[in-house]
Amino acid sequence: SEEDAMKKTILGVLVLMLISSLAQAQTGRESKGHGYVYFAPGFAAAKGETGMATAHLGGGGEGFFTRHLGAGADVGYVAPFESFSDGIGTFSPNIVARFKPKTEENKVEPFVTGGYTLFFRSGTVSGANFGGGVNWWFKERVGLRFELRDNVSIPGGDVPTTHFVGFRVGFTFR
Repeated sequence: SEEDAMKKTILGVLVLMLISSLAQAQTGRESKGHGYVYFAPGFAAAKGETGMATAHLGGGGEGFFTRHLGAGADVGYVAPFESFSDGIGTFSPNIVARFKPKTEENKVEPFVTGGYTLFFRSGTVSGANFGGGVNWWFKERVGLRFELRDNVSIPGGDVPTTHFVGFRVGFTFR
């Protein structure tokens, strides 16, 4: 089915990102990039409608072209808790800014991010996303990621704008 194909595609992209990020050598003091996976409990709400509890899971990666500025992308699946099979896919290429890059001495890396979001299931809808959080590197190559992210669908017409807000908890690795 189309839903199974979407799940396999998302899983394949996550596995490729994981493999490629583990293969990168990091020898400098500051992290040049990293991958991450997450689970995000949250909610979806449109203006004038009752919100619903959601779960968003996925993964992505970020690469930095200056000490503080970089680009990233993630792919995920967001669905209502009550009916996980009724979810939609998300693809979000972003700009990311970190305020205090991870070094040998600094284990906490705060960041903000924002960009475009493509929502997909049987068709596609464009949107945007913005958020912020922190990576806490408890080991040289492994850390925890905490982030609040709002993915906003902006379909237009009579269909209302919907916010998919989630508190992401996950692992980050390089």
